[in-house]
Amino acid sequence: MRSDERYQRGIAQLEKMHGSAVQAMVENIQALSPDLARLTIEFPYGDVVSRPGLDLRTRQIATVAALTALGNAPVQLRAHIDMALNAGCTRDELKEVIIQMAVYAGFPAALNGMAEALEVFQARDGTGL
Repeated sequence: MRSDERYQRGIAQLEKMHGSAVQAMVENIQALSPDLARLTIEFPYGDVVSRPGLDLRTRQIATVAALTALGNAPVQLRAHIDMALNAGCTRDELKEVIIQMAVYAGFPAALNGMAEALEVFQARDGTGL
């Protein structure tokens, strides 16, 4: 499959997940490294996320769990919490996913993940609840 097709499929998937915020994200990465921008779009979104087998909501739950457990990707965690909400996850479900990660990744990772969730919730409506 040609790289252009993968890229276009990845952009389409990202726009479906994150709406108009995608263009600014892509431009920021491209300004630093066009190659990294292309790879970031083609592989995760053009090849993996667009696969059949899991719906987008389920993929976002898994992504929020993984990023919370990693504990070193706050920007990406905030973006994927936002995308999970766009995909139909509730705030309570996302909080439970983050709490679950305390068991496997430790309390610091869960506490940091919850702080990132609070930022997303507050940015959406100011309440953080």
